[in-house]
Amino acid sequence: MCRQVFGFRLAMIAVAAPAALLNATPGLGVRLVGAAVVVTFMGSYVLFRDWERFGPLLLRHPSLLAVDTLFGTLLLISAGPDTTLAYVSVCTPLLAGIVYGWRGAACFASLQSLILLLVYATLTEHPGTGPAERLLLPGFCVITGAVGSALRGLMLRFGEATQALTTTQARLAAAEATDAERARLAREMHDSVAKTLHGVALAAEALAHTAGTPTADPDRIRRQADLVARAARRAATESRELLTDLRAEAPYAEHRNVLEELRTLAADFSRRTGLTTTYRATGGRTQVRVPAPVARHLLTITGEAMENAHRHASATRVDVRADVVDDDHLHVTVRDDGRGLPPDATLEELRRAGHFGLLGMAERAAAVGARLHVGRAEDPGGTEVRLDLPLPAEGKAGR
Repeated sequence: MCRQVFGFRLAMIAVAAPAALLNATPGLGVRLVGAAVVVTFMGSYVLFRDWERFGPLLLRHPSLLAVDTLFGTLLLISAGPDTTLAYVSVCTPLLAGIVYGWRGAACFASLQSLILLLVYATLTEHPGTGPAERLLLPGFCVITGAVGSALRGLMLRFGEATQALTTTQARLAAAEATDAERARLAREMHDSVAKTLHGVALAAEALAHTAGTPTADPDRIRRQADLVARAARRAATESRELLTDLRAEAPYAEHRNVLEELRTLAADFSRRTGLTTTYRATGGRTQVRVPAPVARHLLTITGEAMENAHRHASATRVDVRADVVDDDHLHVTVRDDGRGLPPDATLEELRRAGHFGLLGMAERAAAVGARLHVGRAEDPGGTEVRLDLPLPAEGKAGR
Protein backbone atom coordinates (compact mmCIF):
# COMPACT_ATOMS: atom_id res chain seq x y z
CA MET A 1 0.00 0.00 0.00
CA CYS A 2 2.91 2.38 0.71
CA ARG A 3 4.19 1.70 -2.79
CA GLN A 4 0.86 2.87 -4.25
CA VAL A 5 1.05 6.08 -2.19
CA PHE A 6 4.52 6.82 -3.50
CA GLY A 7 3.40 6.09 -7.04
CA PHE A 8 0.62 8.65 -6.66
CA ARG A 9 3.14 11.17 -5.25
CA LEU A 10 5.39 10.62 -8.27
CA ALA A 11 2.60 11.47 -10.67
CA MET A 12 1.57 14.59 -8.74
CA ILE A 13 5.14 15.90 -8.43
CA ALA A 14 5.79 15.35 -12.14
CA VAL A 15 2.64 17.32 -13.05
CA ALA A 16 3.33 20.23 -10.66
CA ALA A 17 7.11 20.51 -11.15
CA PRO A 18 6.94 22.80 -14.27
CA ALA A 19 4.63 25.25 -12.49
CA ALA A 20 6.91 25.30 -9.44
CA LEU A 21 9.99 26.00 -11.55
CA LEU A 22 8.23 28.74 -13.55
CA ASN A 23 7.00 30.52 -10.42
CA ALA A 24 10.35 30.30 -8.64
CA THR A 25 12.57 33.39 -8.25
CA PRO A 26 15.36 33.38 -10.81
CA GLY A 27 18.75 32.41 -9.51
CA LEU A 28 18.87 30.88 -6.03
CA GLY A 29 15.10 30.29 -5.94
CA VAL A 30 15.15 28.21 -9.14
CA ARG A 31 18.07 26.18 -7.77
CA LEU A 32 16.29 25.49 -4.48
CA VAL A 33 13.05 24.54 -6.19
CA GLY A 34 14.92 22.37 -8.70
CA ALA A 35 16.74 20.62 -5.87
CA ALA A 36 13.43 20.09 -4.09
CA VAL A 37 11.92 18.60 -7.26
CA VAL A 38 14.84 16.21 -7.69
CA VAL A 39 14.93 15.15 -4.03
CA THR A 40 11.20 14.57 -3.66
CA PHE A 41 10.84 12.88 -7.04
CA MET A 42 13.84 10.57 -6.64
CA GLY A 43 12.96 9.74 -3.04
CA SER A 44 9.44 8.76 -4.08
CA TYR A 45 10.77 6.80 -7.06
CA VAL A 46 13.29 4.84 -5.00
CA LEU A 47 10.68 3.85 -2.42
CA PHE A 48 8.14 3.05 -5.13
CA ARG A 49 10.61 0.92 -7.08
CA ASP A 50 12.24 -0.99 -4.17
CA TRP A 51 10.07 -0.65 -1.08
CA GLU A 52 11.18 -4.02 0.30
CA ARG A 53 14.77 -2.78 0.45
CA PHE A 54 14.42 0.90 1.47
CA GLY A 55 11.08 0.76 3.29
CA PRO A 56 12.63 -0.53 6.57
CA LEU A 57 14.98 2.49 6.47
CA LEU A 58 11.99 4.83 6.39
CA LEU A 59 10.35 2.84 9.19
CA ARG A 60 13.41 3.25 11.44
CA HIS A 61 14.00 6.94 10.66
CA PRO A 62 10.86 9.13 10.63
CA SER A 63 13.18 12.13 10.15
CA LEU A 64 13.55 11.14 6.50
CA LEU A 65 9.84 11.75 5.94
CA ALA A 66 10.18 15.08 7.78
CA VAL A 67 13.01 16.13 5.43
CA ASP A 68 10.87 15.12 2.45
CA THR A 69 8.06 17.24 3.87
CA LEU A 70 10.32 20.29 4.10
CA PHE A 71 11.45 19.90 0.49
CA GLY A 72 7.82 19.51 -0.52
CA THR A 73 7.10 22.78 1.28
CA LEU A 74 9.47 24.62 -1.08
CA LEU A 75 7.55 23.27 -4.04
CA LEU A 76 4.22 24.12 -2.44
CA ILE A 77 5.30 27.70 -1.79
CA SER A 78 6.61 28.08 -5.33
CA ALA A 79 3.77 26.41 -7.22
CA GLY A 80 0.93 27.32 -4.85
CA PRO A 81 -1.63 25.21 -2.99
CA ASP A 82 -3.98 25.24 -5.96
CA THR A 83 -1.70 22.84 -7.92
CA THR A 84 -1.40 19.07 -7.70
CA LEU A 85 1.25 19.51 -4.97
CA ALA A 86 -1.67 19.92 -2.59
CA TYR A 87 -2.37 16.21 -3.11
CA VAL A 88 1.25 15.45 -2.24
CA SER A 89 0.78 17.35 1.02
CA VAL A 90 -2.36 15.37 1.79
CA CYS A 91 -0.52 12.07 1.08
CA THR A 92 2.14 12.76 3.74
CA PRO A 93 -0.14 12.25 6.81
CA LEU A 94 -1.69 9.21 5.05
CA LEU A 95 1.74 7.67 4.60
CA ALA A 96 2.73 8.53 8.18
CA GLY A 97 -0.41 6.83 9.52
CA ILE A 98 0.29 3.66 7.53
CA VAL A 99 3.98 3.53 8.47
CA TYR A 100 4.10 4.93 12.03
CA GLY A 101 0.59 4.51 13.41
CA TRP A 102 -1.66 7.09 15.04
CA ARG A 103 1.20 8.98 16.76
CA GLY A 104 3.03 9.48 13.47
CA ALA A 105 -0.24 10.40 11.75
CA ALA A 106 -1.01 13.02 14.39
CA CYS A 107 2.51 14.47 14.22
CA PHE A 108 2.72 14.75 10.44
CA ALA A 109 -0.91 15.84 10.04
CA SER A 110 -0.22 18.70 12.47
CA LEU A 111 3.04 19.57 10.70
CA GLN A 112 1.50 19.52 7.24
CA SER A 113 -1.56 21.48 8.36
CA LEU A 114 0.71 24.14 9.88
CA ILE A 115 2.71 24.34 6.66
CA LEU A 116 -0.45 24.77 4.59
CA LEU A 117 -1.74 27.50 6.87
CA LEU A 118 1.60 29.32 6.59
CA VAL A 119 1.50 29.00 2.81
CA TYR A 120 -2.01 30.47 2.75
CA ALA A 121 -0.85 33.26 5.05
CA THR A 122 1.93 34.24 2.63
CA LEU A 123 -0.32 33.93 -0.43
CA THR A 124 -0.51 37.27 -2.27
CA GLU A 125 -2.14 36.32 -5.56
CA HIS A 126 -5.53 35.50 -4.01
CA PRO A 127 -5.74 37.51 -0.75
CA GLY A 128 -9.49 37.14 -0.65
CA THR A 129 -9.42 33.42 0.05
CA GLY A 130 -11.92 32.72 2.83
CA PRO A 131 -11.35 30.71 6.03
CA ALA A 132 -13.25 27.72 4.61
CA GLU A 133 -10.88 27.46 1.66
CA ARG A 134 -7.85 27.91 3.91
CA LEU A 135 -8.99 25.14 6.29
CA LEU A 136 -10.01 22.66 3.58
CA LEU A 137 -6.58 21.16 2.88
CA PRO A 138 -5.48 21.09 6.56
CA GLY A 139 -8.73 19.29 7.34
CA PHE A 140 -7.99 16.79 4.61
CA CYS A 141 -4.56 16.21 6.18
CA VAL A 142 -6.18 15.33 9.49
CA ILE A 143 -8.66 13.01 7.77
CA THR A 144 -6.02 11.20 5.69
CA GLY A 145 -3.84 10.78 8.79
CA ALA A 146 -6.75 9.09 10.57
CA VAL A 147 -7.43 6.94 7.49
CA GLY A 148 -3.76 5.87 7.32
CA SER A 149 -3.76 4.92 11.01
CA ALA A 150 -6.98 2.92 10.55
CA LEU A 151 -5.53 1.14 7.50
CA ARG A 152 -2.43 0.25 9.50
CA GLY A 153 -4.58 -1.30 12.22
CA LEU A 154 -6.58 -3.28 9.67
CA MET A 155 -3.44 -4.57 7.97
CA LEU A 156 -1.87 -5.58 11.29
CA ARG A 157 -5.01 -7.44 12.33
CA PHE A 158 -5.18 -9.08 8.92
CA GLY A 159 -1.54 -10.14 9.27
CA GLU A 160 -2.21 -11.60 12.71
CA ALA A 161 -5.23 -13.48 11.39
CA THR A 162 -3.18 -14.78 8.46
CA GLN A 163 -0.39 -15.89 10.79
CA ALA A 164 -2.88 -17.61 13.08
CA LEU A 165 -4.44 -19.35 10.07
CA THR A 166 -1.02 -20.46 8.85
CA THR A 167 -0.14 -21.80 12.30
CA THR A 168 -3.44 -23.67 12.49
CA GLN A 169 -2.93 -25.15 9.04
CA ALA A 170 0.58 -26.25 9.99
CA ARG A 171 -0.74 -27.92 13.15
CA LEU A 172 -3.49 -29.65 11.20
CA ALA A 173 -0.98 -30.83 8.61
CA ALA A 174 1.27 -32.17 11.38
CA ALA A 175 -1.69 -33.92 13.01
CA GLU A 176 -2.75 -35.45 9.69
CA ALA A 177 0.82 -36.57 9.02
CA THR A 178 0.97 -38.15 12.49
CA ASP A 179 -2.34 -39.95 11.97
CA ALA A 180 -1.22 -41.16 8.55
CA GLU A 181 2.07 -42.44 9.99
CA ARG A 182 0.25 -44.21 12.82
CA ALA A 183 -2.08 -45.87 10.31
CA ARG A 184 0.89 -46.88 8.15
CA LEU A 185 2.71 -48.38 11.13
CA ALA A 186 -0.45 -50.27 12.12
CA ARG A 187 -0.71 -51.71 8.59
CA GLU A 188 2.94 -52.69 8.51
CA MET A 189 2.79 -54.32 11.92
CA HIS A 190 -0.39 -56.21 11.06
CA ASP A 191 0.76 -57.36 7.63
CA SER A 192 4.29 -58.40 8.64
CA VAL A 193 5.55 -58.79 12.19
CA ALA A 194 2.23 -59.43 13.98
CA LYS A 195 1.19 -62.09 11.49
CA THR A 196 4.55 -63.84 11.62
CA LEU A 197 4.65 -63.78 15.41
CA HIS A 198 1.18 -65.32 15.46
CA GLY A 199 2.57 -68.13 13.32
CA VAL A 200 5.52 -68.52 15.70
CA ALA A 201 3.12 -68.84 18.62
CA LEU A 202 1.06 -71.52 16.86
CA ALA A 203 4.17 -73.46 15.86
CA ALA A 204 5.54 -73.25 19.41
CA GLU A 205 2.24 -74.51 20.84
CA ALA A 206 2.31 -77.44 18.41
CA LEU A 207 5.92 -78.19 19.39
CA ALA A 208 5.08 -78.13 23.09
CA HIS A 209 2.10 -80.42 22.51
CA THR A 210 4.18 -82.90 20.50
CA ALA A 211 7.03 -82.89 23.01
CA GLY A 212 4.60 -83.52 25.87
CA THR A 213 3.17 -86.75 24.45
CA PRO A 214 4.58 -90.04 25.82
CA THR A 215 5.35 -91.33 22.33
CA ALA A 216 6.96 -88.20 20.95
CA ASP A 217 8.53 -88.58 17.52
CA PRO A 218 12.01 -86.96 17.48
CA ASP A 219 11.81 -86.30 13.73
CA ARG A 220 8.47 -84.54 14.12
CA ILE A 221 9.80 -82.48 17.03
CA ARG A 222 12.84 -81.56 14.94
CA ARG A 223 10.63 -80.42 12.03
CA GLN A 224 8.42 -78.36 14.31
CA ALA A 225 11.43 -76.80 16.02
CA ASP A 226 12.86 -75.95 12.61
CA LEU A 227 9.52 -74.35 11.68
CA VAL A 228 9.62 -72.21 14.85
CA ALA A 229 13.21 -71.16 14.08
CA ARG A 230 12.37 -70.22 10.48
CA ALA A 231 9.32 -68.23 11.59
CA ALA A 232 11.36 -66.41 14.23
CA ARG A 233 14.06 -65.53 11.70
CA ARG A 234 11.37 -64.32 9.33
CA ALA A 235 9.90 -62.08 12.08
CA ALA A 236 13.37 -60.65 12.76
CA THR A 237 13.88 -59.96 9.05
CA GLU A 238 10.52 -58.25 8.76
CA SER A 239 11.33 -56.14 11.83
CA ARG A 240 14.63 -55.04 10.27
CA GLU A 241 12.87 -54.19 7.00
CA LEU A 242 10.27 -52.15 8.86
CA LEU A 243 12.97 -50.24 10.78
CA THR A 244 14.92 -49.66 7.58
CA ASP A 245 11.83 -48.28 5.91
CA LEU A 246 11.15 -45.99 8.88
CA ARG A 247 14.70 -44.62 8.82
CA ALA A 248 14.86 -44.19 5.05
CA GLU A 249 15.60 -40.58 4.11
CA ALA A 250 14.07 -40.81 0.61
CA PRO A 251 11.56 -43.06 -1.12
CA TYR A 252 12.85 -45.94 -3.20
CA ALA A 253 13.67 -44.92 -6.75
CA GLU A 254 13.87 -48.38 -8.35
CA HIS A 255 11.02 -50.09 -10.18
CA ARG A 256 9.94 -53.68 -9.75
CA ASN A 257 8.30 -56.19 -12.06
CA VAL A 258 5.08 -56.99 -10.19
CA LEU A 259 3.99 -59.78 -12.54
CA GLU A 260 7.03 -61.88 -11.71
CA GLU A 261 6.77 -61.06 -8.01
CA LEU A 262 3.08 -62.03 -7.98
CA ARG A 263 4.02 -65.39 -9.49
CA THR A 264 6.68 -65.90 -6.81
CA LEU A 265 4.28 -64.80 -4.06
CA ALA A 266 1.63 -67.31 -5.15
CA ALA A 267 4.18 -70.14 -5.38
CA ASP A 268 5.59 -69.37 -1.92
CA PHE A 269 2.10 -69.22 -0.43
CA SER A 270 1.16 -72.61 -1.92
CA ARG A 271 4.39 -74.21 -0.70
CA ARG A 272 4.03 -72.77 2.81
CA THR A 273 0.32 -73.45 3.42
CA GLY A 274 -0.27 -76.51 1.24
CA LEU A 275 -3.32 -74.86 -0.41
CA THR A 276 -3.74 -75.36 -4.14
CA THR A 277 -2.79 -71.95 -5.55
CA THR A 278 -2.80 -71.02 -9.23
CA TYR A 279 -1.43 -67.93 -10.89
CA ARG A 280 -2.28 -66.67 -14.37
CA ALA A 281 -1.27 -63.48 -16.18
CA THR A 282 -3.19 -62.33 -19.25
CA GLY A 283 -2.81 -59.44 -21.66
CA GLY A 284 0.35 -60.54 -23.45
CA ARG A 285 2.68 -58.78 -21.01
CA THR A 286 5.65 -60.39 -19.33
CA GLN A 287 6.68 -57.31 -17.35
CA VAL A 288 4.81 -54.54 -15.58
CA ARG A 289 7.29 -52.32 -13.79
CA VAL A 290 6.01 -49.95 -11.11
CA PRO A 291 7.80 -47.92 -8.40
CA ALA A 292 8.98 -49.97 -5.43
CA PRO A 293 6.53 -48.44 -2.90
CA VAL A 294 3.59 -49.14 -5.24
CA ALA A 295 4.78 -52.72 -5.80
CA ARG A 296 5.11 -53.23 -2.06
CA HIS A 297 1.51 -52.13 -1.43
CA LEU A 298 0.19 -54.27 -4.29
CA LEU A 299 2.03 -57.40 -3.14
CA THR A 300 0.98 -56.85 0.47
CA ILE A 301 -2.70 -56.53 -0.53
CA THR A 302 -2.46 -59.73 -2.59
CA GLY A 303 -0.67 -61.58 0.18
CA GLU A 304 -3.23 -60.46 2.76
CA ALA A 305 -6.09 -61.64 0.53
CA MET A 306 -4.48 -65.08 0.21
CA GLU A 307 -3.77 -65.25 3.95
CA ASN A 308 -7.40 -64.43 4.74
CA ALA A 309 -8.52 -67.29 2.49
CA HIS A 310 -6.20 -69.65 4.35
CA ARG A 311 -6.83 -68.51 7.93
CA HIS A 312 -10.47 -67.39 7.95
CA ALA A 313 -12.33 -68.83 4.94
CA SER A 314 -11.43 -72.54 5.22
CA ALA A 315 -10.65 -72.48 1.51
CA THR A 316 -9.17 -75.39 -0.41
CA ARG A 317 -8.16 -73.44 -3.50
CA VAL A 318 -6.91 -69.92 -4.26
CA ASP A 319 -6.70 -68.43 -7.76
CA VAL A 320 -4.59 -65.34 -8.48
CA ARG A 321 -5.03 -63.56 -11.80
CA ALA A 322 -3.25 -60.48 -13.20
CA ASP A 323 -4.81 -58.74 -16.22
CA VAL A 324 -3.30 -55.79 -18.07
CA VAL A 325 -6.17 -53.80 -19.60
CA ASP A 326 -5.58 -51.23 -22.36
CA ASP A 327 -1.90 -51.03 -21.35
CA ASP A 328 -2.75 -48.52 -18.62
CA HIS A 329 -4.52 -50.52 -15.92
CA LEU A 330 -3.52 -53.62 -13.98
CA HIS A 331 -6.29 -55.76 -12.49
CA VAL A 332 -5.20 -58.23 -9.79
CA THR A 333 -7.89 -60.67 -8.65
CA VAL A 334 -7.68 -63.17 -5.78
CA ARG A 335 -10.52 -65.73 -5.58
CA ASP A 336 -11.05 -68.58 -3.13
CA ASP A 337 -13.67 -71.27 -2.64
CA GLY A 338 -14.14 -70.69 1.09
CA ARG A 339 -17.23 -69.73 3.05
CA GLY A 340 -17.04 -66.05 2.05
CA LEU A 341 -17.66 -62.87 3.97
CA PRO A 342 -20.63 -62.35 6.30
CA PRO A 343 -23.64 -60.93 4.41
CA ASP A 344 -23.62 -57.46 5.99
CA ALA A 345 -19.91 -57.06 6.79
CA THR A 346 -18.51 -53.52 6.54
CA LEU A 347 -15.04 -52.13 7.14
CA GLU A 348 -16.23 -50.29 10.27
CA GLU A 349 -17.76 -53.43 11.75
CA LEU A 350 -14.62 -55.43 11.01
CA ARG A 351 -12.48 -52.73 12.62
CA ARG A 352 -14.60 -52.74 15.79
CA ALA A 353 -14.33 -56.52 15.92
CA GLY A 354 -10.54 -56.34 15.76
CA HIS A 355 -10.15 -57.50 12.12
CA PHE A 356 -7.78 -54.94 10.63
CA GLY A 357 -6.70 -56.86 7.52
CA LEU A 358 -9.37 -55.54 5.14
CA LEU A 359 -9.04 -52.04 6.60
CA GLY A 360 -5.29 -52.09 5.92
CA MET A 361 -5.90 -53.36 2.37
CA ALA A 362 -8.30 -50.48 1.69
CA GLU A 363 -5.84 -47.93 3.09
CA ARG A 364 -2.99 -49.33 1.00
CA ALA A 365 -5.11 -49.23 -2.16
CA ALA A 366 -6.04 -45.60 -1.49
CA ALA A 367 -2.36 -44.74 -0.88
CA VAL A 368 -1.39 -45.77 -4.44
CA GLY A 369 -4.53 -44.43 -6.14
CA ALA A 370 -6.03 -47.88 -6.79
CA ARG A 371 -9.60 -49.12 -6.41
CA LEU A 372 -10.31 -52.12 -4.21
CA HIS A 373 -13.40 -54.33 -4.38
CA VAL A 374 -14.07 -57.09 -1.86
CA GLY A 375 -17.14 -59.30 -2.23
CA ARG A 376 -18.50 -62.75 -2.81
CA ALA A 377 -17.18 -64.71 -5.78
CA GLU A 378 -19.81 -65.83 -8.26
CA ASP A 379 -18.43 -69.27 -9.06
CA PRO A 380 -17.76 -71.42 -7.08
CA GLY A 381 -18.55 -69.03 -4.24
CA GLY A 382 -16.14 -67.84 -1.61
CA THR A 383 -14.55 -64.40 -1.68
CA GLU A 384 -13.15 -62.26 -4.48
CA VAL A 385 -10.69 -59.42 -3.92
CA ARG A 386 -10.08 -57.25 -6.99
CA LEU A 387 -7.56 -54.43 -7.23
CA ASP A 388 -7.57 -51.94 -10.13
CA LEU A 389 -4.24 -50.10 -10.35
CA PRO A 390 -3.57 -47.31 -12.90
CA LEU A 391 -0.13 -47.92 -14.36
CA PRO A 392 2.45 -45.13 -14.32
CA ALA A 393 4.52 -44.26 -17.37
CA GLU A 394 7.26 -46.71 -16.41
CA GLY A 395 4.71 -49.50 -16.12
CA LYS A 396 3.34 -48.82 -19.59
CA ALA A 397 6.78 -48.94 -21.14
CA GLY A 398 7.97 -52.12 -19.43
CA ARG A 399 7.61 -55.07 -21.80
